[in-house]
Amino acid sequence: MDASVNRIPPSDDERALLVALNTADSRENEVRESLQELTLLVKTAGAIVVETRVFNRQALDAATVVGKGQLETIKTIVQEKDIRLVVFDINSLKPNQVRNLEEALNCRVLGRTEIILDIFARRAKSAESKIQVELAQLRYTLPRLKGLGGALSRLGGGIGTRGPGEKMIETDRRHILTRITVLKKKLDRITRHRRLVRKARSHQIMGAVIGYTNAGKSTLINLLARDDLFVEDRLFATLDSYTRSVFLGEGRKVLLADTVGFIRNLPHNLLESFNSTMEEIAEADFLIHVVDGSSSDIQGCLETVDRVLTALGVLPKHLITFFNKTDIVKNRHDLDRAILAHPGARWGSARTGEGIDELKLDLASLHDRLRGELFRTAPEKRHEHPEAAR
Repeated sequence: MDASVNRIPPSDDERALLVALNTADSRENEVRESLQELTLLVKTAGAIVVETRVFNRQALDAATVVGKGQLETIKTIVQEKDIRLVVFDINSLKPNQVRNLEEALNCRVLGRTEIILDIFARRAKSAESKIQVELAQLRYTLPRLKGLGGALSRLGGGIGTRGPGEKMIETDRRHILTRITVLKKKLDRITRHRRLVRKARSHQIMGAVIGYTNAGKSTLINLLARDDLFVEDRLFATLDSYTRSVFLGEGRKVLLADTVGFIRNLPHNLLESFNSTMEEIAEADFLIHVVDGSSSDIQGCLETVDRVLTALGVLPKHLITFFNKTDIVKNRHDLDRAILAHPGARWGSARTGEGIDELKLDLASLHDRLRGELFRTAPEKRHEHPEAAR
């Protein structure tokens, strides 16, 4: 199957209207923060955000998500502003809702998950991340086959692929299940290789840099490792996991892995598809949590990362919190309050270098502690890897 399901064309005329729903069980500030994040996601996917709207509803309409009056309002905006794409801030729109909305609005309709999948497909570079993205797309598509009808009939084909009386949708389902099995086997082989690599590095101290997407994780690793990881002021600029050596002086060295950024409302099937990459976080000796200190919702970013770590079952023994981008902070009060709530946290800017010396001192101290723990739990490794004792 082509790894570009629901692909958003990167055309200049992909004019988008974003719609969020403020329902009885939601909080208005969270709805607006989520809509702001969706705006960044859609821009990252290559579309032009023309307008955003928030509608109040008691609950989502089963047929069209919004009510008749709200649908007419959306239709008017689409016609007057030449909208080509309407994106709802909902993780999973039902196929019948998409069909009804597209018929009423005469333009494409997507949900948050489709946007994220599109960005992932664009960002995937390594064989592993490409497999993970395709798996996520297939798992997302599979339960929606009934609503999609025969649209996926070109997934495979040839003599012998269709049994007597077998419906087209059943053929599509069989092709998808077969492809998922193939991809899972490939991913299992890559995962085993990654575990062998980690085992070979077991004598070294390993850390992972985590945080909300676009918090500056890659920029920080570049500065610490004096490397040139890809950096861009976009969501999910880094999708693959990279490991770099960071020298801390006096024979001290740690390995740091860059990881995919977290976001609000990350669909569970996407989290599952990236389990092998997330193993870097689970297996790390320590974590550096990079927080965007210039964010208008610092607490929300912190809570999102905590929720993802909990979902992964990761309870880090050693965690360093670094509040980044202090050089562009507009609301110092919110940043100071967040720093006070995290004793021992560091702050500065990976772009200007502010606060990096203090962060490296913390890393050096942590290195010495972890090296002592390593030798106490596995003293024989002193002889196997004498360079680790230097």
